[in-house]
Amino acid sequence: MIDLRSDTVTRPSAGMIDAMTGAALGDDVYAEDPSVAALEARAAELFGKEAGLFCATGSLSNLLGVWLHTPPGREVLCDGYAHIARAEMGAHGALHGVTMRTWTSTAGRLVADDALAMLAVECGPYLVETACVAVEDTHNFGGGTVQDYDQLVAVTDGARAVGIKTHLDGARLANAMAVTGRPFSDYGRLFDTVSLCLSKGLGAPVGSVLVGTADDIARARVQRKRLGAGWRQAGMLAAAGSYALEHNVARIAEDHRSAGVLADAINAERPGAVAAPATNIVLIPTPAAPAVAARLKEAGVLISVLGPSALRAVTHLDVTQEECAEAGQLIGSLLG
Repeated sequence: MIDLRSDTVTRPSAGMIDAMTGAALGDDVYAEDPSVAALEARAAELFGKEAGLFCATGSLSNLLGVWLHTPPGREVLCDGYAHIARAEMGAHGALHGVTMRTWTSTAGRLVADDALAMLAVECGPYLVETACVAVEDTHNFGGGTVQDYDQLVAVTDGARAVGIKTHLDGARLANAMAVTGRPFSDYGRLFDTVSLCLSKGLGAPVGSVLVGTADDIARARVQRKRLGAGWRQAGMLAAAGSYALEHNVARIAEDHRSAGVLADAINAERPGAVAAPATNIVLIPTPAAPAVAARLKEAGVLISVLGPSALRAVTHLDVTQEECAEAGQLIGSLLG
């Protein structure tokens, strides 16, 4: 099978497995796991933050990040197709009493003025007040869109000017960095909290890190435990995350080139079927998408169904450019 459903399907490399099996272990609930502590400290250092928190999933990191800034009955603003709005099972409202209001974008691309125009500040007892603005980079459902850095600066400056906090869903931030050339620290200085997935393009088997101030991360650690998400000897997983940060950030651009090969192969079979990918995500509009995905599976290609008329393919370190070319030819032929 050529598995293009997501960049979460990767398997640990031999070097990563060696790091995992050699990890020093302790009980993380007692703050005694040295491998977890090392990962959290390294992530915080990369972003220029005071502290980090290792979480099982990016959804949990986002849940905690938004919770830190948004009391019950207040709102977080985000894009209408943001992961926190579409793909986190309504957890922000169901668990934390957070109201969510959204702006409309093209392909998930942030326009700071659109977000800032929605801020609700000092509304008295009449309107829900904005507590947090959340941005996603890269934007998953937008097709791997990389946010313009100047727009990120504008939205965070505008929010700070009126006392509103900001959270960056940086699940695929390493992909954005491969395009912009900016380091983690450039993003860390803009946002109050940032979540970074280790289990997507970075290739770890599980995990995400939330970074922020020491006080915020201490609060988030308590809430993580309250949600039942404290863990014990998590050092083996943390060691995989540390290996990913050390070895797999620089190679992310290879996945972007593979996505380009995939898109070119699709368009060679059916000209104009897909747009050139911005990063490692290729969105494929097609009628009867579930039926097309079923036929692809029979032919040896796994792909995600986003709805009745949309498929998504995501490249990663476990698929080669040759496999992407093969898969693209097959996808294009079925579209035709």
